[in-house]
Amino acid sequence: MFLDNLFSILCFFLAVNFGYLSAEPKCGENMFFRPNGTYDTNRKLVLSTLASNVSSRDGFYNVSVGEGPGKIYILGLCIPGADPKVCSDCIEPGSVGLSQSCPNQTDSWDWRADKTLCFVRYSNSSFFNRNDSAPIQAEYFSRRFQGNLLAAYTRTWDAFMEFMLTRVGQPRYLADRSNLIVIDSAPKDSERIYVLMQCIPGISSEACECCIRESVGVYKKCCNGFMGGTVRKPVCFFRWDAYAYLGAFDAFDDTPSLPPQESQPTPLTPSLSPPPPPDEKTISTGAIVAIVVSAVIFVVLLALGLVIWKRKQSYKTLKPQTDDDMTSPQSLQYDFTTIEAATDNFSVNNKLGQGGFGAVYKGMLPNDTEIAMKRLSRNSGQGTQEFKNEVVIVAKLQHKNLVRLLGFCVEGDEQILVYEFVPNKSLDYFLFDPTKKSQLDWNRRYNIIGGITRGILYLHQDSRLTIIHRDIKASTILLDADMN
Repeated sequence: MFLDNLFSILCFFLAVNFGYLSAEPKCGENMFFRPNGTYDTNRKLVLSTLASNVSSRDGFYNVSVGEGPGKIYILGLCIPGADPKVCSDCIEPGSVGLSQSCPNQTDSWDWRADKTLCFVRYSNSSFFNRNDSAPIQAEYFSRRFQGNLLAAYTRTWDAFMEFMLTRVGQPRYLADRSNLIVIDSAPKDSERIYVLMQCIPGISSEACECCIRESVGVYKKCCNGFMGGTVRKPVCFFRWDAYAYLGAFDAFDDTPSLPPQESQPTPLTPSLSPPPPPDEKTISTGAIVAIVVSAVIFVVLLALGLVIWKRKQSYKTLKPQTDDDMTSPQSLQYDFTTIEAATDNFSVNNKLGQGGFGAVYKGMLPNDTEIAMKRLSRNSGQGTQEFKNEVVIVAKLQHKNLVRLLGFCVEGDEQILVYEFVPNKSLDYFLFDPTKKSQLDWNRRYNIIGGITRGILYLHQDSRLTIIHRDIKASTILLDADMN
C-alpha cells in the first residue's frame, strides 16, 4: 500500500471559506520526444488506461513500458480512502491534461485537487528513488490574518509545523491510517486548521521529510500570513487550510486530540482498599485473563506454523515441475527430419501463406497433431542462441487468446517456429471476401474484438514480460474452429 508515504494532520485554528484549488501541469524543459514515435505510442497507451488501473488497485498504480529510448515510467495515485469513481474522475483529466499541456516533453507531472487529491507523472527515466526538489508550484489563498491574529497565528503555526515535521520521517508514523493526527492548538474550540502532506511511493522516509520540510519553508517565504495555501513538488504535496477538504478527513473522528505534552507529576492519592498481606498469595482476574489469552495465542501460532511447514514441504516436492524448469531450449526443440516429414518436405500443397518474416506451412506430427510452421527467412541475421532464448521467453506466454508457440527447429541456417494450428486462417480471409464476410455477423465480430482486446491486455500488462504488439492487422489475427 502507498500509505507508507502519507502524513496528514488535522488541528483546530481558524474557519474560513475556500473555493476550487487547481494548478497547471508541469512539463519538463530539457528532453523531448518525436511525435508518433515509440515513446509517444507508449505514452498514449499507458495514459489511456491509467485512470481505470489506479481506481481498481486501491488508488495506486505504477508501471514501465517499452525498452531503450522508447521506455516510459508512469505513476498514478489518489489519496487513501478515495472512492474509486472519484479517484478515476481525478486521474482521467490529469492524464488528458498532461497529454495536451506537454505534447512532446519526456518528463511531466501534475498534482490535482478535484474532490480528491491525485497525482500523475511520467518520465523516460525512473523517478521512484529520486528526491526531485524542482520545479516548485506554490499558491496562497486570498484572505490574510490581521493585527494580533497574525502574531498568534505565526507562533502557533510554526510550532505546529515543527511538531509535525519531526514525525514525517519516522517510519512508525507512516505505517497506516493512524498517521492522521488531530491536534488542539487554538484559543477557541471552534477554530480549526487542516494540514495534509503526501509523498509519492518509492522514496525513503528521509527523502519524504526533506521534501516536505523544503515545501513548508517555501510557503513561509512566499505566503506567510495568508489563510491557507499549497506547495507542489515532483515527489511531494503540502497543503493547509481552515476546513476539511478532498475527503481526506471524512473517515476520522472530528473530536480533536492533543499532541504529546510534557509529563506532569501525578499527585498521590490514597488507595481505596488496602494491599494484601505480604505472605498472602492472590491471583487477579487480569492475570488469569492474560494467562488464558497467552495460551490461546500459543496454540494458534503453533497450528499456523505446522500449516506453513506442510505447505513448504509440498512446494519442495512439486518444485521440479515448475514452468521455468520445464521450459528450456531442449524441451522445445523439434528435429528437422520430423518437420520435413510433417510438411511433406515443405510441399506447396501444405503452404498456408507468406508473411513478412517467412512462409507458413501446415503439418501433421506422427501423433496426428496438426501444427503450423513458420519457416523464417534465411537473411534474418539473428544468431542461433539469440533465436533460442527468444523462443523460450515467448513459449511461456500462455493465454487463450494467443496462438500457442509449441517449439522450434534449428538446422544449419534454417530457423523454424512451430505453432498450434488454427483452422480458420486469419481474419482478413473472411473480412475482405465478398462472400465469406457474411459469416461475420455482429455477435461474432463482437467476440473477435473482445478476444483481441484480452490478448493485447495480457501482453501489455499481465504477462511476465511486457510486450508491445506493433503489427496488429487483420492478417495477424488468427481464428480457431469456433471463430474465436
